[in-house]
Amino acid sequence: MTSIDRTAYPRFRKKALDRELATAYTPTDDEIELFNRKFSKSAPHRLAYAMLFKSFQRLGYLPAVADVPPYVVVHLRTCLKLRRNVVPSPLGEATYRRYQKDILKRCKARRFGRDALHAAAEAMAEAAAVQDHPADIINASLAVLGRERFELPAFSTLDRLCRRVRTTINTRVFAGIDARLSEADKAQLDALLDVPGGGKSLLFQLKKRARKDSATNLRALLDHLDFLDGLVRVEGVLDEVPHVKRRHFAAEAAAMDASELRDYGPVKRRALLACLLAHARATTRDEIAEMFIRRMAKIHRAAKDALELDRLAFRERTDAMVATIADVIRLLAEHPADADAGRAIRHLIEDRGGIQPLLRDCEALMQFHGDQHLRYILKPLEGFRSLFMRMLRTLEFVSTTEDTTLIDAMVVLRRHGRSAYLTESVDLGFAIHAWRELIIERAESAERYRFDFFQACVFSSLANELRSGDIAIVGAIAHGDYRAMLVPWDDCETPAKAHCDELGLPADATGFVAELRERLRVQALTTDADYLQNAALVIDPNGEPHLKRHAARPIPPGTEALAAAISERMPVRGIVDILWDVHCWTDYTRQFGPISGSEPKLESAASRYVVTLFAYGCNLGPAQTARHMRGAVSSHQIGFVNRRHIDATKLEAASRDVVNAFAAMHLPRFWGDGSSAAADGTQHDLYEDNALASYHVRYGGVGGIAYHHVSDTYVALFTQFLGCGVWEGVHILDMHYKNSSDLQPDRLHADTQGQSLPIFALAYLLGIQLMPRIRNWKDYRFFRPDPGTRYDHIEPLFRESVDWELVERHFKDLLQVVVSIRAGRIAPSTLLRKLGNYSRKNRLYHAFKALGTAVRTLYLLRYIQDGPLRVEVTASCNKAESFNGFSKHLRFGGEVITQNDPIEQEKAVKYTHVVANAVILWNSVHQTRIIRALRKGGWKITVAQVACLSPYPTQHIKRFGDYWLNFEEAPDPIDGELELDA
Repeated sequence: MTSIDRTAYPRFRKKALDRELATAYTPTDDEIELFNRKFSKSAPHRLAYAMLFKSFQRLGYLPAVADVPPYVVVHLRTCLKLRRNVVPSPLGEATYRRYQKDILKRCKARRFGRDALHAAAEAMAEAAAVQDHPADIINASLAVLGRERFELPAFSTLDRLCRRVRTTINTRVFAGIDARLSEADKAQLDALLDVPGGGKSLLFQLKKRARKDSATNLRALLDHLDFLDGLVRVEGVLDEVPHVKRRHFAAEAAAMDASELRDYGPVKRRALLACLLAHARATTRDEIAEMFIRRMAKIHRAAKDALELDRLAFRERTDAMVATIADVIRLLAEHPADADAGRAIRHLIEDRGGIQPLLRDCEALMQFHGDQHLRYILKPLEGFRSLFMRMLRTLEFVSTTEDTTLIDAMVVLRRHGRSAYLTESVDLGFAIHAWRELIIERAESAERYRFDFFQACVFSSLANELRSGDIAIVGAIAHGDYRAMLVPWDDCETPAKAHCDELGLPADATGFVAELRERLRVQALTTDADYLQNAALVIDPNGEPHLKRHAARPIPPGTEALAAAISERMPVRGIVDILWDVHCWTDYTRQFGPISGSEPKLESAASRYVVTLFAYGCNLGPAQTARHMRGAVSSHQIGFVNRRHIDATKLEAASRDVVNAFAAMHLPRFWGDGSSAAADGTQHDLYEDNALASYHVRYGGVGGIAYHHVSDTYVALFTQFLGCGVWEGVHILDMHYKNSSDLQPDRLHADTQGQSLPIFALAYLLGIQLMPRIRNWKDYRFFRPDPGTRYDHIEPLFRESVDWELVERHFKDLLQVVVSIRAGRIAPSTLLRKLGNYSRKNRLYHAFKALGTAVRTLYLLRYIQDGPLRVEVTASCNKAESFNGFSKHLRFGGEVITQNDPIEQEKAVKYTHVVANAVILWNSVHQTRIIRALRKGGWKITVAQVACLSPYPTQHIKRFGDYWLNFEEAPDPIDGELELDA
C-alpha cells in the first residue's frame, strides 16, 4: 500500500494547532445558528453534526464520529457553548447517511460515485503517463476531485485505483519497450545479470562511476563508454517514454543488484535495464566532458608554471637588458649631437656583446609577455593527445550557436594524417590572436599551419566552449544542448506576461528598459546627492570607493546572563534522542520509504530511519554506528535503508517538514522574519581518486563544497554538494525553485563569490533581490544609465554606459529563460553554468551580461549609500557562516566524505543538513520552554535580548559513547507560543 504520509490526502493532525483550530474548525455565526436550529433539543446530536460538518470542510470527506480527535471535539463544544459533560451522540448507519447527504448538499459537494471514480481514474492515467511515483499519481487525482467538488473516498480506494492504473500504464510502457527490442537485444539485456563464477555481473560494471581526472582514468572512462555503446542501442527504443519515468525506472534499477532484478518479470526487468543503460550512457558522456575540461585547465596551469620558471631563469638577462637601455638613454642625454650619440651607443653595444646577441635576448624576452604561456602547452599536453583525439572520435559534438568554425576544425583534426603541417585549409575564426600567432608560420610566398599548435588550440577552445555551452554533446545531460530544455516561445507569451504582472514589471521590451533605466537614474542621483552626508563613503582619485566599517551593535544589558541561564537549563541529550523527539513532533520520517512508494516493510521503520539518519548525518557510517548501538541494528541494515529507502529528494522533503515546524514557532520570529537568506559554502574533504575532488584556492584543500542557503531565522533551507572547481554563485538561485518550505525568502545574500553580471540579471527577472556582501571594489565597474549623464560627487565611479539596445533586442530571449525555469524545464544553475563563462558567440550570454550591468550598478549604488542595508547583509552572511561551524560540530564522525559516487556525496551533505535542522528545532523548542519558565520565575526578558540568542548552542549535546534510546517514548508536544516584555 502507498504510504499515506507521502501524499496530500487530508487527515487529522495528531496534535492540535491553535492556528488550524481557529481557521478550520471554528464555525461561523451562520453555521452555529444552523446547528442550534437543526438540533435545538439534542445537544449530543448537535455536537456530532457540527463535528462532521467542520471535518468535511477541512478534509473533504466525512470521518466516523469516533475518529474525530478530542481536540476538535473540545473546541467545537466550546464554540457551541455546550456543557463539558456533553459528548457526541453515536450515529446509526441511516442517521450517518442522512447527515452525510445534508452536509454534502449544504457544502455544494457531490457524493463519490461512478462519475467521481471516472474523473479520478482519468487524472491518474494522465499523471501516470509522465510520472511514476504513486504518491504523485494519487495527488493528481486529489486535485481533480477537489476541483470538481467531489467527496473524497477512503484512501484505500484511491490506493487500489492508483495501483491498478499505474500497473496498466507501466505494463503498457514496459510492453512497448519490449516490443521495440529485438530478440538479440533482449538476450543481451538479460545477460547483464549473469554472474560468472566468483566474479561480478555486467550490471555491476554498468554502474561504474568516474574517478579523478588522469590519463589512466580517462582511458578507463572511454573504455567504459565503448562498453556501454557496444550494448543494446536503446535510445530509439525509449523515445516514447517520458523523461521523468525514464529517470525513475533507471533509479529503481540502480538501487537493485543482479539477484533482485532477476526476481522481476522479464518484460519489466528488460525495460528497467534499458532505462538504466540509457542513463549510464548519458552520465558517462558528461563525466568524460568534465574530466576533459578539468584536465585542460590543469594543462594550462602547467604551461603558465613553465613560463614563470623561464621568467625566473631569464631574470639576470632581463636585468642586463634594462641596464643597457638605461645606459643608452644616459648616453643620449650626455651627447646632444646625433653623430656623437650614435658612436657612443655603438661602443656601448659592442662592449655588451654585440648587436646579434642582444637582439636574440630581446626576442626571447618578448615571449614572456602577454598570453605567451600557450607556447609551453605542448609538453603538458603530450600525454593526453591520443586520449583527447579518441574522445573527439567517440563523442558527437554540435554547436548551439550559428558559428560552426570549431566544429569544422574538429572535422579537419580528425581527418589529419601524420604531417607536421595541416594539408587542408581551415577557418581559425574560433581561435584567439595568441593561438593564431603560434599556428601560422609565414614564409615569403605562403602561410603554413603547424599541426601541433592547431591541435592544442582545438582542444583548448573545445574545453572553453563546452564550459560556456556554445558546444554541446549529443546524448549527454549536463553538457547536452540547453536550448532543447527551453519552452518554445509560442508557449511562453501568456506565462511570460503573467510572470511580469506578478512581479510588477512591464511585459514589453520598451517599457521594461524604460522602467529599469529610470530606476537606475533616480538611484544614481540619490547616491550623488547624499554623498556629502555619507560619512562612511570615500571615493579616491582612481574612482575606487572605500567604505568604513560600521560599529558593532551594542549588546542589550542582561543578554549574557539570559544566555547563561538558558545554557544551564538546557537538557543534556544525545543526537539520536534529539532526532527521535523531532520525529515525534514532525513525523519527518514519513518521507522515507521504498522507491516504489509503498509502505515500508521494515520492523519499527521510524526508528530504523532515525538511526540511519544519525549514522550518515554525523558521518559515523554504518559500521561505527552499529558498533555503538548495543546490537540493536547491524551495519548491513543501516546500509540497506540508506540504499533502498532514502534518496536526496526524500532528505529534502524531510528537511522541509522540520523547517515548517520551526517556522510555526514564535521564537525564530525574533531572529528574523524569514524574508531573506544567505548562501555560503564549506569545504568537505574527499579522497583524491574522485571525480569531484580538486584543490580549492579559497578553502585551501582538496575536496568538495557543501553549499548552504541559511534563512535569517538561522535554519538551513537548502543544501547541495558542489565540486571545488565550480563557481558557487551559479547555484545561488536554485533555492528559488527547490525550496518548498513555508519560509520563502525574496532577498538573497552571499559573499563575493555569490554574484556575477548574469546572476544579477537572472535574479532580477525571477523577482529575487540579490544582495551580496561587496569586497574588492577595484574589481567592479559602475555603468551610467545614459552616456551623457554626469554627477557632482560620484562621477569617478563610472566608466561605461548600459547597453540598453542589446537588452531590448533580446528581451524575449530573457523571458523565455525565466518561463522555462518556472516551468521546471531547466534549473538556474544549469543555465548560469553556461552563462558564467565568457562566450563571444552566445547572444543569450551577452544579453544577460548587459542586463546585469544595470541591475548590479543599481545595487552597488544602493549599497554604498545605505548603511542599514550593509548591516543587514553582513548579519545574514554571518549567520550562514555560523551554520557551517554548527553543522561541522554535529558531523563529528570526520570531515572526509568517503563515498566516490556523486549521488552518495550529495546525500551525505543532505543527511547532515537534516540533522542540523532537527537539532535547531529541538534547541528552539527547549529555549522557548526555558524562557517561559524564567519569565514565570520573575525574569524580565525583552525582545532585544532574545534577538541576540541563536539556536546553535552545542554544550548540552552528547556526541560520544553508546547510542541507545527507548523508541516507545514520546516527548511533550511543541508549544511554540512565546510572549516577551517590551
